[in-house]
Amino acid sequence: MQAVGAKPQGATDEVSAAAEVQRMFNRIAPRYDLLNHVLSANIDKLWWRRTAKRFRAVLAQPDSRVLDICCGTGDMTMALLKWRPRGAQPILAADFARAMLARGAEKFAARIPGEATAVALEADALHLPLQAESLDLVVSAFGFRNLANYEAGLREFHRVLKPGGQLGILDFSEPGGLIGKAYALYFRRVLPAIGRVICGEDGPYNYLPASVGGFPAPPRMLEMMRACGYEQCSWKPYTFGIAGLYTATRST
Repeated sequence: MQAVGAKPQGATDEVSAAAEVQRMFNRIAPRYDLLNHVLSANIDKLWWRRTAKRFRAVLAQPDSRVLDICCGTGDMTMALLKWRPRGAQPILAADFARAMLARGAEKFAARIPGEATAVALEADALHLPLQAESLDLVVSAFGFRNLANYEAGLREFHRVLKPGGQLGILDFSEPGGLIGKAYALYFRRVLPAIGRVICGEDGPYNYLPASVGGFPAPPRMLEMMRACGYEQCSWKPYTFGIAGLYTATRST
């Protein structure tokens, strides 16, 4: 299977692609939450809640081990925590952009003072510092698309999941029809302009539409998941297909 992954401008290989993504998200961390909510009209919050609800059964088990990978500033983790009982195993919230992760850690600490509901972990999604077959659930929200090698990411998640463990990947897609055309205009013209005003630079919000355009379409993504050893692979579109949730189970 040909390696496919994020290709930021100027990157020449997987190493430089990962390094540029890391630098980019560290730079925009102070404005990241504001930009996300403004640019999505707060629909992103609905998407996180729907994703968390999809995995409520495993989240409700106090001993289940959960990883939110590419967690950014922790909003997906916060949505997952709403389904965790008091005293449950803390969720691992991992990202390799330290500035993003630091903001997430502040949110986790403020949620229930004195209780470790989530633990911030600085880690590369392609080389997780976790034992094989140690997790019940791996979730990624709007971060998987930024990996330098999608197949390698799927295989690494497969390695750390227990047999029968669940995978959820929430990410953008490109809808078709008239909605798709209107969305494409917003995504490629309006969004970068707003991002430039708030963020003060061009790169990150020019990269965003380019990264979505280069991300595998749902049929291709599902094919990759099956090839990496997952079963019960499916994709559920959110908001006319602007985003969608991929789900799968590690084969037993």
